[in-house]
Formats: sequence, structure tokens, C-alpha cells
Amino acid sequence: MERTAFGTLLRGARERARLTLEGLASASGVSVRAIGDMERGRSVPRLSTLAELLDALPLDEHERRALTEAARPGTSATGPGASTGSGMGASAGAGTAGPTDRPIPRQLPPDLRTFRGREALLDRLSTATAPDGHPPVVAVSGLGGVGKTSLAVHWAHRHADRFPDGLLHLDLRGFDPSGHHLEAGEALSGLLTALGVPAASIPDGAEQRAAAFRERIAGRRMLLLLDNARDSRQVRPLLPRSADCPTVITSRHHLTGLAATDEAVLLDLGPWSAAEGLAALAARIGADRAAAEPAHAAGLVELCGRLPLAVAVLAARLSAEPALRLRTVADELARTRTLLDEFTTDDPHTDVRAVFSWSYRALDAETARFFRHLAVLPGPSFSTEAAASAAAEPPSRARKLLRSLVAKSLLGRDAAGQFALHDLVRAHAAELLDREGDDRYAAELRLLDYLRHNARSAVRAWETRTIHELDHAPAPGVALLPFDDPEGALAWFRQEERTILAALRQGEDPRLLHFRTGLAQDCVPYFSALGQWADQIELQRLALDAGLLLDDPAAISQAAAALGRALAEAGRGEEADEAVGHVERRLDHLTPHERADALRSLGWVRGRQQRLPEALDHARAALAIYRTLDDPNPVARELNAVGWYSTLLGRHREAIASCREALPLLQRTGNTFSEAAT
Repeated sequence: MERTAFGTLLRGARERARLTLEGLASASGVSVRAIGDMERGRSVPRLSTLAELLDALPLDEHERRALTEAARPGTSATGPGASTGSGMGASAGAGTAGPTDRPIPRQLPPDLRTFRGREALLDRLSTATAPDGHPPVVAVSGLGGVGKTSLAVHWAHRHADRFPDGLLHLDLRGFDPSGHHLEAGEALSGLLTALGVPAASIPDGAEQRAAAFRERIAGRRMLLLLDNARDSRQVRPLLPRSADCPTVITSRHHLTGLAATDEAVLLDLGPWSAAEGLAALAARIGADRAAAEPAHAAGLVELCGRLPLAVAVLAARLSAEPALRLRTVADELARTRTLLDEFTTDDPHTDVRAVFSWSYRALDAETARFFRHLAVLPGPSFSTEAAASAAAEPPSRARKLLRSLVAKSLLGRDAAGQFALHDLVRAHAAELLDREGDDRYAAELRLLDYLRHNARSAVRAWETRTIHELDHAPAPGVALLPFDDPEGALAWFRQEERTILAALRQGEDPRLLHFRTGLAQDCVPYFSALGQWADQIELQRLALDAGLLLDDPAAISQAAAALGRALAEAGRGEEADEAVGHVERRLDHLTPHERADALRSLGWVRGRQQRLPEALDHARAALAIYRTLDDPNPVARELNAVGWYSTLLGRHREAIASCREALPLLQRTGNTFSEAAT
């Protein structure tokens, strides 16, 4: 349907609810401007925004369905391939941006309305990034929470007109508590995606991605903001090396290596001055309130160590309780002496944990419990549904709790609308989760159940082969989503793919290893369909490691087979032999169906390695087992494989006979993808 249809329906629903634009904006958390653009037919909402609007309006099931259908973009393709076998993902999910498209990314986080001071450093940033024929690189360093990002973002917004071709922002997660920072390859993949490169066209290696990024950005007047860098080595491959594209980096470390090799200008950011801190606090809680107790307002700034993060969290708490005297808060903070381990300074008042815990204690019991459970969400950002599942809350309620935490400055949102925890806030939530006696295992299990069950359902929306339900029901509280078409299924995977990868990396609890190996297999169709072989390789290596720890032949074989296929598909077939060996050594320990699937995969890898006699032998062996099972689909697909390898070997009569037998089976099962191949 057209955008105007959605706008008409939205306006009618709002008017029937007797809500103004401002009223709907307040109830949903969506801006007045965005709602107005939708009602005028200028835009349609993304999935997360649509859910917020639907929850805010009193709608019956028919009205919700009508709005959902009107917001759905038009279908232009049939979705990903129906099989994870040979030929899968040749064109599916490649995206719409072609090589000649030149999107103008605007990825900057919002500027802070309450930003104060730092004028000298802002001027130095302008001087250091002024065009002079050389690639400008500026690294802003300082204590965590000191306002490095706020400074860089404020400067970028102030000078955005200098960069008509776009502004790129990337969080490198250099000091993530999990210890997993963003590798250069993954970072470059994100930058290339922002520049309009389809996922299937992104090169595999970090060096190749760096070259593609520099070629894509050459001659364009852009800004690259690299946030939270770990060290010079992490940043160096990401530099555009273009005189028209300044790079501004923030890091807790002084990036002296970058200064030595890339002539980076180093700026050291210290805490606010007393005047700056007081001005920022007054801007957040009100100038009159600060002026009523000037000594205690100044004392609060000092108790926060003049650290912008601490002042911001404290001010959010004070704003929520306008009647509370500043003296009461100052006295309470003065009695708290424990510091967050990562923020030990020579100033006894820079107690960020005290500020966090004080804000936490102001939460009602429901919000406090929800906040604690956000600690189990891996990765830099997460969806409403993932958070809802971790905390066992309905998504509609979770959305309101998330907005509440955003309002209290305990949570943020990234450019894509996902929710994001600051590194220190996540660490604090994790401490609270353990201290309060919450069941961390149950929360992590719910998150994995959310990813596994929805991945299965999403794959079922596009696969023609039988996709069985998991052998266990989801834990109570897990959000299960309906997938009516391939487009919705792909949108969910795109939303959660970083969380899936992060969940596989976060394998500390041995009781969850089986769930993680299963998740890796559930996601094979998606990463294969989109040709994201680098992600598939990482995913299956993690799953293989988990399977080896479990000493589970089925888990090892499934992960190794998928790894071998991904390596072969990525043009790295020579690396697949080790994975093949893992499978071959465990064939006798598998069930018939598992053994047939393993042999099918081995045949596929050997075929890609041009070891065709072995490929045909494996395909025949798999076919013999499939014939003993009560499912015609794998029989038909493997007949197709036998035909393919036979014709490559010049055995055309055998190939024709095999394909003739396969065709009626494929037609009966509706597998048009394999039917066309046959």
C-alpha cells in the first residue's frame, strides 16, 4: 500500500482516540514531527516505531492489522532461497543499493541540549580538522565518562555543513566489559553498509574491506567519528586516508602510536571546570533550583568529580524529584566512598558507582528488576523484544520501561533506534544482578530461547523444506513474533544478527553451551542466504568450539559441516579440510538423519574443492540414507546433487536418470528452488 494509506489510517486512529499530535507523541515516544510526516504520507514507520504507535493507540485487532499491513513496504523479490544446499543465497538479501548509489549517511547521535563549556577544545578541534591537503586525524582521550563523545558529537553537529556528503559514526567498543571490542573487519563492514554497499558485496578480509572503504569514500567531503577506541592498532585500518574526510577518534587511552605513524593530533580531555560543571547541572535541574542552594549545587558537582557522566545521572535523578533538597543529596553522596573499579582516581569524590546506585535506588521495584536484567544482553545495542525476553516482560511493557530508563539517563538509543547501555552502566547493572540474587542463568536462557525460537520461525517463513519445531518449549516470558512473509523474517534477522553473534561469544556458563550450538545452526539459512560468509565462519567456529567442549558428536558435526561449507563458499576451500575431518571422524556416532545431512554437506564441500569423485560418493551415501527416512524432500534434493556431480564428471545418463526421479518429488513438495536447479 502507499504511504498515504498508512497516514490516513493513522490519522483516523489518532482522532478516534481524541489525541492531538502532541498527545500521541507523548504516549508513544515518537516525535511530533515524525508522526506528522507519516500522516501526510511522507514516510512510513520502521518496525520498532510502528510497535510504539500501536501500543499507544486503543486499537482492536482489525485496526492493528490494517495499520501493520499499510506500513509494510512493497514486495519486489521472492525472498531468500528455499534451501541451505548448493546454490543457496546466490541473489537473495543482497540489498537495494547498487555500486553507483551514493547515499548520504547521517549517523551522528543527537547533540546534547545541555552541553556546556569546552570552547577552547572545540576551537582546537576545528583547527586540527581544517583542510590543508593532508588527511586530518584527531584523537580525543581522557577518563571514561569525561564527555569525549559529547564533545566530538557537539562539534560535529556545529560543523555539519562542512560535510555535505555525510557523517559516519561508529562505536568501536574498545572498553566493553565483555572484553570483546569491535574488530577491524566488522567495523569496516558496518562502514561499508552505511555507504550503501550490499552485504553480499562486502569483501571477506579486513584489508580488502579497508581498500573498498577508502575507494568508496575517496573524493567525498565527509566526517568519520570513531568512538571508544581501544588502541591505535584498532583504529589504523579504519582511517580513510582522504584529505576531504577528517577522522575524529575518542578513546580512554592516549593514542600516541597514531600520532607517531599517522600524524594524529592528540587532545586530552579532563573533567569540567567548576564553572562548567555548575552550569551543566543548572541546565539540567533548572537555574532557579541551583541558585536557591548555590553552595550545595557546587558541592554536588565536586562530589561527582566534575565528571559529566556522573553529573548527568545525578541531575536526571534530581529532575525526577523536584522537591528534594540538594543538601540531602550532597550529604548522602558524601557518605558513599566505594568507586567503580575502572574509575579509580586521586579524587575521593569521583564515585560514579555511588551516583549509579543512587539513581538505581530511586527506581520502582519493577523498573529496577528490569534494569538489572539488561546486563545479560550482549553487544553494544539491543532490541525491545530481546530486552523483554531477558527480563520476562511483555514487549509492550518492556517498551515503556525502556523509555523510562532513557528518560533517567540510564539508557540511550543508537542511530538505528536500538537501545544501548553505556559500558559503565552495563557493568553496574551486572553487579546489581548478582548482588540482588536474580537468576542470571534463567535470564540468559530466556535470551537464547528468544533468539532460537524466533530464528526457527523466521526461517520457516521462507524455506520450502520442513523446519521442525525445537524439542523444547520456550521459557515463560520469551517474546515470540509472528512472521507472515520473508521480508518480515529478514528484517528480524537484520535487527538481531549482532546480538546473535555476541550471544555466541558470551559462552561463560557451561549449562548454556548446547543452546549456543543450536542457535548457530538455526541461523545458517540466514547468513547463507545473504552471503555473509565471514559472519557464518565466525558463528560456526564459535559453535564448533562449544561442541568440542561438550564432546557432542552431533553438535561438532553440524558446526564443522556448516563451517566447511562457508569456507568453501567464501573461496577458502583449502581451509575446509580440518572441518571435514571433524565430521568424518564422528559419522558413526550420528543418527541416520544427522549422518545423511553430514554426508550431504561433505559432498558439497568436496564439490567446491573440485574433488568430484568424492563429492559424488558422499552424495550417493547420503541419498541411500535419506531413502530410508519418511521425508521425500531430502531424497529429491540429494537426487539433484547426485545429478549435478554426475554431469560434472561426464556421466550424463546417470545425471538425467537422477534428475528425472527428483522432479516429481520436488513438484509434490513445492520446492521450486531445487526444481529449477534440477
